[in-house]
Amino acid sequence: MLLEYIAIGVMIAVATLIAFIAIGLGELFGPRKNTEAKNVPYESGMDPYGEGTRRMPVRFYLIAVLFILFDIEVVFFLPWAIAFRSLGIFGLFEMIVFIVILLIGYVYAWKKGALEWE
Repeated sequence: MLLEYIAIGVMIAVATLIAFIAIGLGELFGPRKNTEAKNVPYESGMDPYGEGTRRMPVRFYLIAVLFILFDIEVVFFLPWAIAFRSLGIFGLFEMIVFIVILLIGYVYAWKKGALEWE
């Protein structure tokens, strides 16, 4: 039973080895001389002014996390749709429960004002 996973393990090991080799070669043969021109942040060909970083509102991150959360949950619809006939009525009720939980989360985020962009 575990023999089927050997190919995946070998692939992960080879990918990890290639990544470490690429990083090692870059560190070994890459340029190391820092100049003042390399340390200046580049932005649209204009000389930078002010701070290099600026504060982002928390609302931006909240909306991004909510988007990822709901996007990942919606991905579960495709396997359900493919296996719909074999799941029968039990699968239908399970998906209804899943959708209700998803809608409760969506309504909660909406009522809290997490989806408003100012």
